[in-house]
Amino acid sequence: MKEFVAVTKALSDTNRVRALLALKRGEACVCRLIELLGRAPSTVSKHMSILKNAGLVESRKEGRWIYYRLCDGGNNEVVCRMIAVVIELLGCDKTIVSDRKRMAEILKQDPGVLCREQKK
Repeated sequence: MKEFVAVTKALSDTNRVRALLALKRGEACVCRLIELLGRAPSTVSKHMSILKNAGLVESRKEGRWIYYRLCDGGNNEVVCRMIAVVIELLGCDKTIVSDRKRMAEILKQDPGVLCREQKK
């Protein structure tokens, strides 16, 4: 029950759901998620922290960048099922479809350039 409540709370924000679904196609550095969501770096970092604490995403640090990916769920059936449900229910949502196209363009950009632009 505790895991379910943590996951549903984490999914109660549009930006967190958008970030989660943006990771469906694979790992992304936080600068790319910032670009997609159009939010301040601190705001996106907080959203990602909430998703991570709920067990929905994992992260790794490489140099100065933090990369996020969907959690594989391991032995956590609640997390696996919730990720699958979100993908199934919202995969065709117009915002998510738009985000998918936008993320494809963002992934073509150099993360170093994105990071520098976001600091201006």
